[in-house]
Amino acid sequence: MTAALLYVKDAAQVVTVAGASGKPKTGAGMNDIGVIACGSVVVDGDTGLIVFVGSVPEAESFVRDRIQASPAVEVHTVDAAGKIVLPGLIDPHTHLVFAGTREHELEMRLQGATYMEILQQGGGILYSTAQTRKATEEQLAEQSEKRLDRFLLHGVTTVEAKSGYGLTTDDELKQLRVARRLHESHPVDIVSTFMGAHAVPAEYKTDPDEYVRIVIEEMLPKVAEEGLADFCDVFCEQGVFTVEQSERILEAGKRHGLIPKIHADEIVSFGGAELAAKVGAISADHLLKASDEGIRRMAEEGVIAVLLPGTALYLREEPARAREMIKASVAVALSTDRNPGSCPTESLPLIQNLGCLMMRMTPAEVITASTINAAHAIGRAAEIGSIEVGKKADLVLFDAPNYAYLQYNFGVNLVDTVIKNGRIVVQGGIRCDGE
Repeated sequence: MTAALLYVKDAAQVVTVAGASGKPKTGAGMNDIGVIACGSVVVDGDTGLIVFVGSVPEAESFVRDRIQASPAVEVHTVDAAGKIVLPGLIDPHTHLVFAGTREHELEMRLQGATYMEILQQGGGILYSTAQTRKATEEQLAEQSEKRLDRFLLHGVTTVEAKSGYGLTTDDELKQLRVARRLHESHPVDIVSTFMGAHAVPAEYKTDPDEYVRIVIEEMLPKVAEEGLADFCDVFCEQGVFTVEQSERILEAGKRHGLIPKIHADEIVSFGGAELAAKVGAISADHLLKASDEGIRRMAEEGVIAVLLPGTALYLREEPARAREMIKASVAVALSTDRNPGSCPTESLPLIQNLGCLMMRMTPAEVITASTINAAHAIGRAAEIGSIEVGKKADLVLFDAPNYAYLQYNFGVNLVDTVIKNGRIVVQGGIRCDGE
């Protein structure tokens, strides 16, 4: 087989986001994104790994040396002139696999109904649950694949995907099997999270502890037996799962090898951030109402804050206190929270815009938050999240002269080319076959 190199040549900027020494970036370090002006990246076409990052003259010398060492090597050049190159974007919190869109709830919210009021009336998560239970695996896969396609066209190369719209053992397993199937067939990689504790289903409304027992004693063992998830999540919130119930579920998940995550302090200050620190969660997500003590404890225990400004916007709530978290040395990541009710979007670049406009994060910080810190939030930072030799060649070329231009342009998709595992899968903003 003829060896091949993919040569991404002469970008206006290569934004490496390197230099974190194996840890998520915090504080002032979130602004250190490793910009190389007039930079290039070289990828080994056989392994899909990055073999060179640096200036154009250094890249030319590297490629020339490889050709001299192996005259049969084929060099495929991607002209990046006038564009910037970033690591593939990573979305660390999505509810990808579901049936049952909820556009009918938009007008209800505009008329004053709250998220919890809609849920208590059988809407929200419970509506999507009813539709997901009716759907076959084939139907769920078909709908979810379309969402993955849109993620890819917006520069996202890896997503985390939660269950939580089945709320029975069989239907939770169904969601997770669909996620695994899509991971195996689609260019976007999927990291799965079990979230049987997303809501108390209607049939257990009067006995939520019995449902907690089912999650712990029936669902978790089967999820672990099939190896369907890496993480266990719970919606720790007033009117959903108590702190005590959430702790029981997350500790049970740990016994089955699942790393804790937590939906925390979204609606009220409920102690979710503190619980995340107590159980050693890899991340606490939402955090709109997180307490000062919760933020302090997260910083101490290294819990990553996954912030979801699109959800705050859609629900017309004040966003999380990103600036205070960054000042407190909490590692911050960003996500769409793609779901059918409170944030129906696959545009992570839009979420970056909102990170700047709603939470006063800098353009550099939002890049860090949706690349290397997002990778840490799903346990994949050794492989993805930055442009470094030895990492997977997950790269995005944006039609922009510099990285600040991405946030200056609001709500515009500037993705030109996406490279996944060293293969071009989007070119000229259009999905291609990756050959």
